[in-house]
Amino acid sequence: MATAQANGITIAYETSGSPLDPPVLLIMGLGMQLIAWPQDFVDGLVEQGYYVIRFDNRDIGLSSKLHHLKKPRLVWAYLQSLVGLKPASGYTLNDMADDALGLLDALGIARAHVVGMSMGGMIAQIFAARFAARTLSLTSIMSSSGRRGLPGPTAAARAAMLRSADPDDRKAVVDRVVNIYRVVGSPAYPTPERMLRLGIERALDRGPSPDGVARQMLAIVASGDRTPLLRKISCPAMVIHGAADTLVPVACGIATAEAIPGASLHIIEGMGHDLPQQLIERLLALLDQHLHGNMAPELPPAVTHRAGSGTHH
Repeated sequence: MATAQANGITIAYETSGSPLDPPVLLIMGLGMQLIAWPQDFVDGLVEQGYYVIRFDNRDIGLSSKLHHLKKPRLVWAYLQSLVGLKPASGYTLNDMADDALGLLDALGIARAHVVGMSMGGMIAQIFAARFAARTLSLTSIMSSSGRRGLPGPTAAARAAMLRSADPDDRKAVVDRVVNIYRVVGSPAYPTPERMLRLGIERALDRGPSPDGVARQMLAIVASGDRTPLLRKISCPAMVIHGAADTLVPVACGIATAEAIPGASLHIIEGMGHDLPQQLIERLLALLDQHLHGNMAPELPPAVTHRAGSGTHH
């Protein structure tokens, strides 16, 4: 695995395609490693003519683990956020956006299309707002603006996320994550359990970091409302969200698109908080239009496309 020194840490990354093609930087979500991007999705972007860069965020996978930071008190941090206080954290999403910039610097890449999923979408939003000269376009998938008052996870999603498992019992850990996917995944496009288990086992073998996940979660809570920042984004922006997302409800995607000047919003029926195989071709088609700048010019800002069931490959 290739690594780069950036922003004071080691970042593990992987590239696909030709470095002569336009670069696409993929930023993954909470606790997820670069291998969580479906290979068909990455291969599809390469076939469309892009140089794809994936990396492990700090505190996860094969990138630096910040073990010197104290284990977060997440419940206390959440309560502080509810009353408008910003909890102290070892790092914020701003630092994670700096990591992404540092990786591009290390790779000698001047500008990139930035695509983020969930927490990665939040990092991508910050990147596009703060580093306009380095951003060709922004795609925020199943993410949020962080605005206070937006709906949070459903009771079932929250319970699945908070359910614990003995870290020394591998089967219990895998079962817990499978249950999370069952609750937050796409109800209309379920992933076979065998595939889920294989992906979870692979992630556990590669670079688990329970404390790192908790620190990333604290970074999200501590980063607060990005709405004023989103209004500064000047690059072409697209927001994609599942209508059936129980972890980050669709209202969060709508709020994100409304805050970004000129952003297009695509809501996909039956999609939850994952990237199911059945939707990869649709997502690639949306990205190809967006990255090539071919979105219909007559669309008003933040227009909502409710994609029907249709035919999927």
